[in-house]
Amino acid sequence: MNCEECKQRPATVHLTKIFNNQKTEMHLCEECAKQHDEIPFTFSFNAEPAFSIQKFLAGLLVGGALSAGANATEEEATAAMPQCTNCSLTYGQFRQIGRFGCSHCYQSFAGQLEPLLRRVHGNSRHTGKVPRRTGGLLGFRREIEQLRLELQSAINAEGYERAAVLRDQIHALEGKLQ
Repeated sequence: MNCEECKQRPATVHLTKIFNNQKTEMHLCEECAKQHDEIPFTFSFNAEPAFSIQKFLAGLLVGGALSAGANATEEEATAAMPQCTNCSLTYGQFRQIGRFGCSHCYQSFAGQLEPLLRRVHGNSRHTGKVPRRTGGLLGFRREIEQLRLELQSAINAEGYERAAVLRDQIHALEGKLQ
């Protein structure tokens, strides 16, 4: 299919516009698509895409605080940023490009990633789904883990009656587990 405007080059950009319940389709070549003002994207195979997950993550990281103070110079701020021990990528570079240089970056930037993951996913620990076959066993273990956390907080708050009830529940679940 050729471009609807120049009728010379093949149409590589296909636009569908719906306005007042009327559908309009346009089939344009890359050159003609660049000349349209209503198209906000860059149409080039060599250009960076208008939306990428790296840009999205980099945008979330912009709000992150630097280790250096607010009055620090750019060199001091760069020097204070964590750096990957394996690939030498700095946290500032990660913020700009939105992707890691190697697998060791996860450990190097763990302190900065925790708040980012909480903001994006709501939690920094993956819980996932549990297969039904092993769900009972894992369910008991997770419940015991949760009860132990509650037991510790009850002990810290000196709620010993509540702690005794939680201890008994833990023992009962551990008996079922064995």
